[in-house]
Amino acid sequence: MTQLATFAAGCFWGVEELFRMQKGVLQTEVGYTGGHPPAGGKSPTYENVCGNRTGHAEAVQVTYDPSQISYEKLLTLFWENHDPTTPNRQGPDVGSQYRSVIFTHTPEQGKLSKESKEKLQQSSRYKNKTIVTEIVPATKFWRAEEYHQQYFLKSGGGTCHV
Repeated sequence: MTQLATFAAGCFWGVEELFRMQKGVLQTEVGYTGGHPPAGGKSPTYENVCGNRTGHAEAVQVTYDPSQISYEKLLTLFWENHDPTTPNRQGPDVGSQYRSVIFTHTPEQGKLSKESKEKLQQSSRYKNKTIVTEIVPATKFWRAEEYHQQYFLKSGGGTCHV
């Protein structure tokens, strides 16, 4: 039985590639979540998300097999591959669409996410910094335009910081 996990950690191209490469991850999709649809209820576009007109975050939805990779392992990858202390920014990318968020699909994911955040906040790594990562229930996930899907695989790399 597969499960879903959704993470926002900056530019979704690099985040997707990180998760796509993991054994037990069966599918990844980049998209927009955590905001409101544009006028008319249409799917948000890259342009209106980056224009800060919808409040969405660039996110990656991961379909995984928990018998091969645990949610805890996905959380570890999330925490280790971005800076959870910078609000609305990752590397050179600035804006609320690049915020750090864990979108939980089950109460268990919520519990594990909060525990992992608290443990990390208490670690020496973040002794003098505050982790600003939001942990919120998953909402509608809008699949991004096709050219964004597996962008690094298609283009042979890129410049996202992960």
